Order: sequence, then C-alpha cells, then structure tokens
Amino acid sequence: MGRVLHQRLTTARAAALTYPEVGATRGGPLPRGYAHLRRRVHLGHGPDVLERAGRYVLGWGSQLGTGFAVHPHAPATEGATVLLRIALPGSRWPRLVIPCRVVWTVDEPDRIGFAYGTLPGHPERGEESFLVSMDTDGEVWFEVAAFSRLAAWYARLGRPVAALCQYLAIERYLAAVASRV
Repeated sequence: MGRVLHQRLTTARAAALTYPEVGATRGGPLPRGYAHLRRRVHLGHGPDVLERAGRYVLGWGSQLGTGFAVHPHAPATEGATVLLRIALPGSRWPRLVIPCRVVWTVDEPDRIGFAYGTLPGHPERGEESFLVSMDTDGEVWFEVAAFSRLAAWYARLGRPVAALCQYLAIERYLAAVASRV
C-alpha cells in the first residue's frame, strides 16, 4: 500500500483545486450554488481551552478522532496536500482515499484553525473549515463550516446517503474536539 499511497499523494500534489471559491470559509457568506453546512459546539472558557483545542484541531484531531487516517501526518499548514483515508464499515474494499489541500490556516490569540479544499478524486467539490475561536466573553467554540457539491459518480448516485454522511462526519468532528477539551 505504501507505494500506491505515495503515487496518489504525488498526483494530488500536482493537481489543482476543484472549485474556484478558494478561501471562502475564512469568513462572510458561503458561496452560492453549493450545499452549506455550519455547526458549532461550545468547548469551555478561557485561553487554555482555546490553545488545547486549537492545537488538537491543527494536528488533524477532528479527522483522526472521527476514524480518518491522515497521510502524511503533520500539523496543518497552508498549501499542504494530504490524503484522508477511511475504511467503509463492513466493507472488504480498500480504504476510501480522499485528496485535500490546506487552503488557509489561522493561529491568532482568539482563533486557531484551518480549512481544506477538494482535489480531483474527492467525492465532493468545495471546502471545509475547522475553527476554534474565543469570543469577547472568553467563551470558546469549535465551528465546522462547509460548502460542497457532489462530484464523484458514486456520491451523485447515492445523493441522500452522501448528504447524510457529510452531516454525520461534521457531527463526529464536533464530538471529537469537544471530548478532548
């Protein structure tokens, strides 16, 4: 699997993102023409909570805590290309390999996080952000925001199942981060 994974990563690194609205999850309204998801969970209070949760998120903790493997595994940095891998439950098929590129990161006193965008071979087109933030009252929140369209034939064929899978993944991301604080 190592050689095949390396080849897939090399191909993904050479590819362009599959959507034009790169960085749109950084703030403001999400772009038209996509399905939108935005969910958040309260994590606690104060800079220590922000720092712990933010480091966990930058280390791909929300993905790892949901059952994804991240290759290569290193903290999220802008421009990095990764392959997210997950085994389909009850399936003897190889892991689903999902290529993504980190399109922005933020590491500020009141906000820590990143977003990745889709590359060819991803079942969707769009972007997903993972942001830990502290409001003016010191309350710390973790938010996942996404805009996407189905891209792969198998995702379009099973549109309701694909939408449910994305929703459940986001719920699991929130739970994974909340359980680490």
